[in-house]
Amino acid sequence: MSTATGGGESSPEGAEFYFADVFAFVSGYLAPTVRRRLNGTSATWCPRWWEHPEAGARLSALWLAWEHLRHDPMLGMSTWWLHHADPHLRVLTDPDTGPFGACSPRGGHTAHPFDPLPVDPYEPAGAHA
Repeated sequence: MSTATGGGESSPEGAEFYFADVFAFVSGYLAPTVRRRLNGTSATWCPRWWEHPEAGARLSALWLAWEHLRHDPMLGMSTWWLHHADPHLRVLTDPDTGPFGACSPRGGHTAHPFDPLPVDPYEPAGAHA
């Protein structure tokens, strides 16, 4: 897993990232900073969070928002916590409806515990002829 770069990494678009990737962000910032009672009843987590597509997408969004908002010295971090971290963490750690519902912070990861959302194939209007 990567570690923080201290500001040396750049994205393909040229923006400098403090953390090299989402893995470095989660292990180097989010996990040490966010401390919760993870009892599986009120909140849960999966130590292999990257194995959950929704969690990976949400944590990547959190990382990119953090990278952008860290440049705002006045309200950036407050905005990040209130409008990004808090809502995503509520969903991620929800033991009933969150993506880690079948996992445990101590017991570990449960592979493919839930099916994807059901989707019927799309048929454009008039295709029934």
